[in-house]
Amino acid sequence: MLSKSETFRKSERLCSKKAIAELFENGKAFYSFPFQIIWTTAEGESEFPAQVAISVSKRIFRRAVKRNLIRRRIREAYRKNKHILYDYLVTSNTRISFIIIFKDSSVPEYLAMEKAVCKSLTKLTEHINVK
Repeated sequence: MLSKSETFRKSERLCSKKAIAELFENGKAFYSFPFQIIWTTAEGESEFPAQVAISVSKRIFRRAVKRNLIRRRIREAYRKNKHILYDYLVTSNTRISFIIIFKDSSVPEYLAMEKAVCKSLTKLTEHINVK
């Protein structure tokens, strides 16, 4: 039901500084080029099974224009392909919060970014399945 919707609402974003700090302290991490994914199971009730934050390093990309471009491409690819993750989370009745950290030093094209996001989401479902 929610997994068929291709929207990305405010309630799907991970905005709480406290939740992000806890994610970095207690989260599990893996690397799927060009992303590092840090995730943890979430407590509480929400209408969406996953909350996500997206980060691009200021050290690698000095200009905000490039950082914003990369963030927009990641967000769009996630929005279009989140059903990969949501289908698994809904069937297993699990809630997670995670952060996608972009680690490459070049700005990839959108299609390459979308492939990488799909691969990362698939890998995330495998990591959640292992728990």
